[in-house]
Amino acid sequence: MKISQVTVRRRLFLVLVGVMIAFGALVVRLGYVQLWIGGKLSERAEDSWRRQIEFAAKRGDIVDRNGVKLAYDISAPTLYAVPVQVKDKKGTAATLAPLLGMTEEKLYAQLSKSAKDVRLQPGGRRMTSELAQKIRALNLPGIYVAEDSKRFYPYESLAANILGFTGYDQGLNGVELKYNDRLTGINGNVSSLVDAAGRKMPNSSEKYSPPRDGLTLKLTIDQPIQSIVERELDHAMLQYQPNSAIAIAMDPNTGEILAMASRPTFEPADYQQAAPEVYNRNLPVWMTYEPGSTFKIITLSAALEEKKVDLKNEFFYDPGYTEVAGARLRCWKRGGHGSQSFLEVVENSCNPGFVALGQRLGKDKLFEYIKNFGFGKKTGIDLAGEASGILFKPKQVGPVELATTSFGQGVSVTPIQQITAVAAAINGGKLFKPHVAKQWIQPETGMVLEETQPELVRQVISPETSKQVREALESVVAQGTGGNAFLDGYRVGGKTGTAQKVVNGRYSASEHIVSFIGFAPADDPKLIVYVAVDNPQGVQFGGVVSAPIVRNIMADALPHLGVEPRKEQIGKELKPGETPTVTVPNVVGKTVTDLFEDMNMNFQLSASGKGTTVLRQAPAAGARVKKGSVIRIYLGDKE
Repeated sequence: MKISQVTVRRRLFLVLVGVMIAFGALVVRLGYVQLWIGGKLSERAEDSWRRQIEFAAKRGDIVDRNGVKLAYDISAPTLYAVPVQVKDKKGTAATLAPLLGMTEEKLYAQLSKSAKDVRLQPGGRRMTSELAQKIRALNLPGIYVAEDSKRFYPYESLAANILGFTGYDQGLNGVELKYNDRLTGINGNVSSLVDAAGRKMPNSSEKYSPPRDGLTLKLTIDQPIQSIVERELDHAMLQYQPNSAIAIAMDPNTGEILAMASRPTFEPADYQQAAPEVYNRNLPVWMTYEPGSTFKIITLSAALEEKKVDLKNEFFYDPGYTEVAGARLRCWKRGGHGSQSFLEVVENSCNPGFVALGQRLGKDKLFEYIKNFGFGKKTGIDLAGEASGILFKPKQVGPVELATTSFGQGVSVTPIQQITAVAAAINGGKLFKPHVAKQWIQPETGMVLEETQPELVRQVISPETSKQVREALESVVAQGTGGNAFLDGYRVGGKTGTAQKVVNGRYSASEHIVSFIGFAPADDPKLIVYVAVDNPQGVQFGGVVSAPIVRNIMADALPHLGVEPRKEQIGKELKPGETPTVTVPNVVGKTVTDLFEDMNMNFQLSASGKGTTVLRQAPAAGARVKKGSVIRIYLGDKE
């Protein structure tokens, strides 16, 4: 079949158009690749050729409320190798082995790996700056020193259960874990171009991306108060040899934790030397136990709020026990307290009297207040491992359970619940959420990025009721069982607690958790302190063991907080044989020969140091202590 010229020309034209369209599309595509995405493709190509060695960002500092550093990073360079760039692997291994304290065989094996880069460890991990400088000076091909750091805790075990600790690049406990994301910075790196074999390209430049440091965390903790608390716990451990001891100091008006500690403890930088149950359990938030008589503050607050008692004008007779549903519940004092006002019931920590208050309230109302004060659930403090405590379920509460709960037996609480609840009872009735994080700060500029405000959970009792509670608890210290917490010049309120431990499902007759919770000034609380000691050897009463610890903490902490002593306070009632208190004079700057006049036979001296002049003293001048107490002085030269 003959094809016409017209058909031939049409087909040629269509082919030409097709070629032109294809060529145009190719031109457009080339233009798109060259002009539009060429830069991105070049970056991708360069990225495929580029090898990076990371520089760890500095982890954010952790500081106390006044900016004192409690945890921070110090320089600790790390040694890396790019195996394909190490030309003489055996020679390099032989050179580095004695410096790193590693065998040549182990180093050679690491240098022979097929990985793009290798951390030479353990000897090359977190080296000293001096060692890093020596290795840099060797200028070994394929060996790189990367800036790295390690965590440093300048006060060793101070605040260990709050700070926690870190692994190589991750917080593992405490606020180091809780706030790991904010404390961890963004790593930087140095990168260079390499060929397909991994060799550095000649005449290529290195690219440096600086690391971005983590944020600074300012805690509510006050380092001097934390030191005071830990000092007193150390003394208690030596004196009483208990299983454990805890202490918490709080600002009752905000929920800020000023100090928190427990014994036994550990050093965060060397935590693995301690037993796992020591570094994994933050006892002030994890430990649960029956609180004993410190829980009576809750029963008292509820009874006053519901107007079920008139403390001064109502009386109660205590024969030493009370009968409830066939069960005999005893008072701690054999023979009882006899006839007493309900204020004296509080002063004397009389169990039968508090049973009467619980019965007046009834189970529904009493447990309503217990829950409103925060018991039975976590406080929400920003620390890991918090327990909830245990309360009776409503259907489990009969007459006996109501009675025992009224004086702190049969319920299980945590230390943080206890101090948070009592803070609400004495601060005007406000239950605050406790916290340890105060501010987040940008490290380069010092700008405050975020600040934790006091978080009011609820109003539990009225300010008027809270005032009555404070007055009653001040009377406990001045006239009752809390006498060992009395601090001349400061209006201290508080309550003792002595609770039998449950051992193998039964109450032990020989093991107790003894506690004391105290606050000052009683008319305007600035500080509340809770101390609990588990199974002290010898004497086992909260008023004997724990109350003096709280007193000693307050004696040093209140002046530090700027709380001045005052003359107006309820006078302490001295019991038969009790030693009176005297004021400590100021002997700093005095010579040894002058001291005996100042002591005036009221004190004993314990001197340390060499010299003839007193440089420091403890307790501080103006403190009130028992006559005959030991005054510690440090001697040196005047200049």
